[in-house]
Amino acid sequence: MKKMKVEIWSDVTCTHCYTSKRKLETALSQFKDKEKIEIIWKSFELAPGLITHPEKKLPRFLAELQGISLSEATAMTDHVTNMVKDVGLEYDLDIAIPANSFNAHRLLHFAKEHQMQNIVEERLFKAYFSEGQNIDDIPTLIRLALEAGLNATETKDMLESAKYTDSVIKDISEARESGIKSIPHFVFNNNTRLSGAQESVVFAETLERTFTQWQLEDQATGSDIIEGQSCTIGEDCI
Repeated sequence: MKKMKVEIWSDVTCTHCYTSKRKLETALSQFKDKEKIEIIWKSFELAPGLITHPEKKLPRFLAELQGISLSEATAMTDHVTNMVKDVGLEYDLDIAIPANSFNAHRLLHFAKEHQMQNIVEERLFKAYFSEGQNIDDIPTLIRLALEAGLNATETKDMLESAKYTDSVIKDISEARESGIKSIPHFVFNNNTRLSGAQESVVFAETLERTFTQWQLEDQATGSDIIEGQSCTIGEDCI
């Protein structure tokens, strides 16, 4: 079945990406042709080169990063925790581990090859925002992949190699070349863009409009082929 692509540049550590995922899912649940929509998660690093310190939780990390007090940082994380409840998410940012997300992005490309990218994306979001798990830790990523339904041995072999490094870098380069400087960033049918967090109604309207356009384009470029006698390269044609 042909499907219209919705590409999403995202990072596992991006709170707006997780809430937008929920709102897009709400829009898709009401979209009559949802089985003809393909969601593709694209890599974008919010903190490239970040060194992961598992003992340093998010409030302390924010305090040091922004030069504010720990109580001010905690107030910020509490605000985010309360905000996401509107879309049914439960955060525990007091235990969240600020982590380099590059390995998580590699895992998502691996999951894409197995048609499980959206499931693994959800598992990684929950692990980071709600469970205080280290999404830069290879054994942790293997366990999360297994819980999501991927093969543990294959995941381990992949993560302990450099596989999908080029895929992550390619996504990041594509974002830069396209002028994408913040996330989430959505591209519907290769041309219609939504930048930043959006409400479900905006996603619903965009789905309807771009899907109609996609159908018209597909009809215009499609053609029926009536087979007859023909000659093939390398064969005698008499």
